[in-house]
Amino acid sequence: MIPSLENLDWRSFLARPPLPFPPAEALDALRRESILITGAGGSIGSALALRLGALGAPRLALLDASESNLYALERDWAAALAANPRSMSPMTPILGSAADTALLQEVFATHAPRIVFHAAAFKHVPLMEEHLLAAIANNIFVTETLAKVAATYGARVILLSTDKAVEPASVMGATKRVAEHVVQAAGGTVLRLGNVLGSRDSVAESFARQIAQGGPVTITDPAARRYFLTIDEAVNLLLIAAAHPEPAALLAPVLPSTHFIADLAQFMVSSLAPDREIAIDFTAPRPGDKDTELLWKAGDSTQPTGLDGMVLVETPGLTTAQLASQLASLRAALDARYVCAAIVHLRALVPDYTPSRVVLAQSRRLNHRCIHA
Repeated sequence: MIPSLENLDWRSFLARPPLPFPPAEALDALRRESILITGAGGSIGSALALRLGALGAPRLALLDASESNLYALERDWAAALAANPRSMSPMTPILGSAADTALLQEVFATHAPRIVFHAAAFKHVPLMEEHLLAAIANNIFVTETLAKVAATYGARVILLSTDKAVEPASVMGATKRVAEHVVQAAGGTVLRLGNVLGSRDSVAESFARQIAQGGPVTITDPAARRYFLTIDEAVNLLLIAAAHPEPAALLAPVLPSTHFIADLAQFMVSSLAPDREIAIDFTAPRPGDKDTELLWKAGDSTQPTGLDGMVLVETPGLTTAQLASQLASLRAALDARYVCAAIVHLRALVPDYTPSRVVLAQSRRLNHRCIHA
């Protein structure tokens, strides 16, 4: 059994002050909005849903394609409601996919959300290296479907993105970068986050499982560093992002430094197994991994937002015509299940994406030769 990570003192590991809490005016605004969350049963989605429910948002539609995740969220909601019967706002759990246009249209017509937090995505780097077409379908075209329906109903999408979208070395990062383009083109808001401590299937959960089994704790590279934040901080940043008035904004938190993943492993061993000897082994970088992730790249500019702890990132993008043309070509490659063409068009959308040997091997297995790769 994986030990609970809720009571770990993440603050002592992070060794920095907590990121800012949303200002009162931002929370007051959200209390007046009808809200939709996709991926509502995930770690961040469910924490966000419970926070918004406690705020008293007038209507919450909680969409998730996972039956077990949605059931767990309903259970947590019932517990929160039992503890504070008068504090939780109404919510509607919806089992289904954001890829389903008809379902989305029904949700928007029925619940009239004005703000959409899009937290549904495939996120596991090594797995997505093996399933490029699935990552494209879910991370890019589900986002496009949601953005189009939301625009039709006058709602604003807030995309939960990742630092892996910056100069991506992975399919996950490249597809999330395209999702950023899609949401910004529709006038929505993008929020890039680093690694969220204690989220489901995160590196921290993986370490906890290995510690519970007696080790060893495995790390791909002793040089690997990441930005880390807590689930509460991730939720606060999403709530702050919802208050940003500028359309087509790309936001990122101001984090002072990255942390070595090896230091996280040492912290968790000392916290969860203080009286045991747990070995730490270094393996090798996985396809799609980088030593260090960035929240923005060299050449991007950052501007103050007026929101505590957040900057506006200005980075070269695609014109509307370029985005539409390349998405159409990528869609054709996806529909034909033509991996080579999908790689070429993904790189056209994200020129600084470097495909891994695993991704290129998929094309060779299918007897396709990928030019430009």
